[in-house]
Amino acid sequence: MQLNRDFFAQSSWVFFYMNEKLDNIKKLNVSKTLLLDCKQTVNNFPLAYETYGELNKNKDNAILVFHALTGDQFVSGINPVTKKEGWWSTAVGSGKAIDTDKYFVICANVIGGCMGSWGPKEIDKKTNEPYGLSFPVITIRDIVKAQETLLDHLGIKKLLCATGGSMGGMQALQFCASFPNRAFSAIPIACSTSHSAQNIALNELARQAVMADPIWDKGKYLKKNVQPKNGLAVARMVGHISYLSEKGMQEKFGRKLQEKADYEFSFDADFQVESYLRHQGYAFVERFDANSILYITRAMDYFDLSRQFKGGLVEAFKNQQTKFLVISFSSDWLYTTRENKDTVIALNAAGADVSFAEIKTDKGHDSFLVNEPEFLKTVKGFIDSMYIKFKNEKRI
Repeated sequence: MQLNRDFFAQSSWVFFYMNEKLDNIKKLNVSKTLLLDCKQTVNNFPLAYETYGELNKNKDNAILVFHALTGDQFVSGINPVTKKEGWWSTAVGSGKAIDTDKYFVICANVIGGCMGSWGPKEIDKKTNEPYGLSFPVITIRDIVKAQETLLDHLGIKKLLCATGGSMGGMQALQFCASFPNRAFSAIPIACSTSHSAQNIALNELARQAVMADPIWDKGKYLKKNVQPKNGLAVARMVGHISYLSEKGMQEKFGRKLQEKADYEFSFDADFQVESYLRHQGYAFVERFDANSILYITRAMDYFDLSRQFKGGLVEAFKNQQTKFLVISFSSDWLYTTRENKDTVIALNAAGADVSFAEIKTDKGHDSFLVNEPEFLKTVKGFIDSMYIKFKNEKRI
C-alpha cells in the first residue's frame, strides 16, 4: 500500500465517524474517587466495557480479560464500531477455549484508551474541549484500579480468572498484586513484571514518530478534527515488527516482491513485507487515537511491580491465594521466555500456586492472538479445571 492523499482523507473521515458511534456502547460512570499514581484524584469518568455470555446465579463463572496496547473491549464476535472481528475471537466465543456458553467474559477499554473510556480524546468538562495533553499521565495500576470498580458494578466479589496477553498480562499481574483476593486464578500471557530497556526504546520510537508529525501539534489536533496519520501509521509499523518473529516473517514474506517482476528503483513498496507494514499502519489510523498511543505506551514503560513494594516482587505476590498459569512463546523476543520465567520464580518465592507453559511456535509475540492450537488447549484446560475447583471451594 502506498502513501496517497485519498486514503488519508478517507481514513480521517472514518476515524471521526467512528467516534460518533461510541455513544451506543456500554459505559459505566465511575463515581468512586480514585487517586492516580501521578497524585491527581479523579471521579465521574466513563469506563467503556463489553460482556459475553451469562453470569450464573452463584456469580462464580466470571472471567476478566485485559486487552493489549491497541486492543479494546470488543474481544469476540463483530466489533460494532469497526465492523471487524473481535481481537481475541480465536480464543473467546461459543465452544472456544474461553467458552462463552459456560463463562461470563468481561473486558473494559482501558482508561487512556479511545473506544469510549476516559482518555485524551474525551471532552474535558472544564474547558469543553478534548483533554489532549492535559489528560493525566496514567499507570497500569491506575488502569486496573478503574477496572476493579466494574466488578463492584456487576456484583462480582471474586473472579474465576483474570487473564490477558502482553499489556493485558501486565494488567493481570497488577490486578492480582493490588487485589489479591479478587481472582481465584490468573493467566498472565507473554508479559513481564517490568518493561525492559529494549521495550522502552521501542515505545519511545513510536511516540517520537507521532510527535514528529506536524499535524500532531502538541496533542491539539483533535480540536481541528484531524489525525497525525503519518506519524501514527509509522508508530504502528514499529510496533508490528516487534510482534512477529524473524523466522515467521522470513517464512511469510522473505524477499518476495509485491505484484511485480523486478525492482522499480523507487521508494514505493517493492517488497511484500513493505506493503504489509504499510497496510497495518494505515489501517490502524482508522480506529485509534494518536494521543492514546502516547499515554498507554508510557503506562507500560512505567510498569514495574517490584518498585511498588518495599520487598520487591516477593512482597508483591505475598499471601496470594490466586492460582497462576504463566504462558510464554518460544519465538517471542518482545517478552522473552526468560522474563516470563522470572515471574514464575518470584511467584514461587512468594509461596504462590503457579504453573508455567512455554508454547513452541514461530509466530512470535502475537501467538496469543492467532490460532495456535497448543496455546488454546492449554488455556482451556486450565480454566476448565479452575472452574471445578472454584465451585468446590465455594461449597465448603
